[in-house]
Amino acid sequence: MSEWTWDYEGYDPGAERLRESLCTLGNGYFATRGAAPESRAGLVHYPGTYAAGCYNRLESTVAGRQVVNEDMVNLPNWLSLRFRLRCADGSAGPWFSPDTCAFLSHRHTLDLRRGTLTRALRYRDDDAGVLSVEQIRAVHMADPHLAVLRTVFTAEDWSGQIEVESAIDGDVVNGNVHRYRSLERSHLAHVQTGAEESDTVWLHCRTSSSDIGVAMAARTVVTGQPSASWRLHPARHRAVRRLAIPIAPGRPVVVDKTMALHTSRDAAISDPLGAAVDQVSAAADFPALMDSHVAAWARLWRHADVQVPGQAGRVLRLHLFHVLQTLSPHTADLDVGVPARGLHGEAYRGHVFWDELFVLPYLNLHFPEVSRALLNYRHRRLPQACRAARQAGRTGAMYPWQSGSDGREETQQLHLNPRSGRWLPDHSRLQHHVGSAIAYNVWRYWEATGDTEFLHTKGAEMLLQIARFWADTAVLDPETGRFRIRGVVGPDEYHDSYPGADRPGLDDNTYTNVTAAWVLSRALDLLRRLPAWRRQELLERVMLNADELPKWEEVSRRLRVPYHQGVISQFDGYGDLAELDWDAYRERYDSIRRLDRILEAEGDTVNRYQVSKQADVLMLGYLFPPGELQQLFHRLGYGLDDEVWRRTVDYYLQRTSHGSTLSGLVHGWVLARVRRAEAWKYCQEALEADIADLQGGTTGEGIHLGAMAGTLDLVQRGLTGLEPREDALWLDPVPLPALSEYGFALRYRGHWGVGVRLQSRHLRISVPDSEESPIRVVLTDRAVTIAPGETCTLVLPTR
Repeated sequence: MSEWTWDYEGYDPGAERLRESLCTLGNGYFATRGAAPESRAGLVHYPGTYAAGCYNRLESTVAGRQVVNEDMVNLPNWLSLRFRLRCADGSAGPWFSPDTCAFLSHRHTLDLRRGTLTRALRYRDDDAGVLSVEQIRAVHMADPHLAVLRTVFTAEDWSGQIEVESAIDGDVVNGNVHRYRSLERSHLAHVQTGAEESDTVWLHCRTSSSDIGVAMAARTVVTGQPSASWRLHPARHRAVRRLAIPIAPGRPVVVDKTMALHTSRDAAISDPLGAAVDQVSAAADFPALMDSHVAAWARLWRHADVQVPGQAGRVLRLHLFHVLQTLSPHTADLDVGVPARGLHGEAYRGHVFWDELFVLPYLNLHFPEVSRALLNYRHRRLPQACRAARQAGRTGAMYPWQSGSDGREETQQLHLNPRSGRWLPDHSRLQHHVGSAIAYNVWRYWEATGDTEFLHTKGAEMLLQIARFWADTAVLDPETGRFRIRGVVGPDEYHDSYPGADRPGLDDNTYTNVTAAWVLSRALDLLRRLPAWRRQELLERVMLNADELPKWEEVSRRLRVPYHQGVISQFDGYGDLAELDWDAYRERYDSIRRLDRILEAEGDTVNRYQVSKQADVLMLGYLFPPGELQQLFHRLGYGLDDEVWRRTVDYYLQRTSHGSTLSGLVHGWVLARVRRAEAWKYCQEALEADIADLQGGTTGEGIHLGAMAGTLDLVQRGLTGLEPREDALWLDPVPLPALSEYGFALRYRGHWGVGVRLQSRHLRISVPDSEESPIRVVLTDRAVTIAPGETCTLVLPTR
């Protein structure tokens, strides 16, 4: 095991799904879980393949109600390859199965630098002898439609034949998430199979309701020696090629499988099946494909790698690997958002939430073209968001909490509590703060890239429509003279109503109100910046009457922020809720991260207590640096000094169960500037959330992409205090002993590869040689200008 590889020794059925998720390989267009090629979906293994943006909708009966859910579709299993041994007398043994085999050795190695997964095993067959098998696979990073699998069989002490069955299996369902088992899961229809030439089989199908055509073609060849015989077995749901190959000591058998995937969502395509067959037929051999694949990964690492010593650095590189497999430069050509669980599993049904809030800040400074594509996904769904607002009796844009193929709300109406077995109403669609997250990403993208063309067009349209929604949603309370936003759910997610209330939603969620005020003020700033002609054109395009703007100004300064006991309240009335006996629950349960499920199973409700699933108020400290947050509160007419903020941080630290992988990340970020001694505990939790599966089985259903990207941004912006604003890079590093040394290169405006390295209180910034303008760097106590080709080393003051 090295800083670039992750090894998994032995075969552990109970840990296979976690390993399969962490060993997923992808290229931004599609990804395949790290399952053994001979495995089929079951309780131990799950060989899922997912194409970005490929969704389908099914109707199910749940708790006596008809509900419709849209899912990211598990595509046919291209990886399928199984084998069995034939002795000299021609008798065949059973197909190899890891669940019935006594291994002499078994290892998986995930190579991050090369983007490959290697499996090496040895076992003794009772009728033949010892067989060694090495398999290496890649989902091609240079050509997003290709994947390869090489299998090398070596007989150590016997001769005979090995029979290999290479298939594309269309007999698959969505079965990765156990709690969805009672829902309809068969998404593929009209499956057809066939063969092309002697070495290629193909499968074509369509998704049942979205009618997306999916085509796979697989070429399977024996390298270095002819197979004794081969047969094609096209069937209704499986396209199969079987090979019988002589094997003897000293004569390894090499079988190469190359697969091409196309869908009808691809650009410039009319026949996905023809494209897949043509592409796999013309594909280079395995060594050449591996060369171009590894070269593509080398280019990505040059632009994106983060250097941190020790175990933290290893985990950060693994996180970056999975971010790049989900959102690569290929994503820039697709109409897709940020799936919360990557392309690694079926949890959350592959939906898009607010996780881009944690992902885009990293991408902005490395792959801004990908950030822009992800923002375009939101812009294409702006008309639907405006329709949703009108249906709710509002103006502007009301973006859905969960998005998928189009802009409609995909949040389920019911959710299952696995502890009680009960289906319960789901009110998380009231998390309208997702609109503020989109607006935040528009603004931060512009600050990082200087892309005024986007800000003044698509970005402005989204920003203004979201601001318009907040201005219309806020209602003036004549008694206090404050505007209030009622009936929402905040980032905490535990609380979705007041105890005993007959309607869902909460009033004056602080995070929602403060970010709404920020959106309104940014929208007004943007309108002031625009040239008169462009401002008028924009107002006409979004049909915004300038008479509305005075109310925007008023609401942005008078939204209510509730307080209690000298701290900022999560929402109005939070301080009136009962206190929970935390110690008692910790004694009774192994984990209390999901207190909502525990309490509901006991016949209670989390709505009664001062508990939080994850950061809510404290999310403000994640989004805004201290100075900007104080200005926001001042604009709203509230004071926010360091003491009030510290008390608020302390208050919620004692009342948060960390039921989300994002919680440790946000708390570590905030504590790094408030109470450094405790920050590392939460940073470490964020680093280990997936590799240690801290949420208890959830990582096997897909990695947590927002948390992974957020740990990268913790180094890039959290510890450095880096802010691209006012045409400068602002830096305010905080010392965190456990992460006291780091380095990375970023793209800033036209500069590719601006180096930032911190070591022993020395901050070194290098600007690569180019024809671009110098970069202005601003610290708390000085400002410097660094010209292209120059390096500046700054000694930081002791804090």
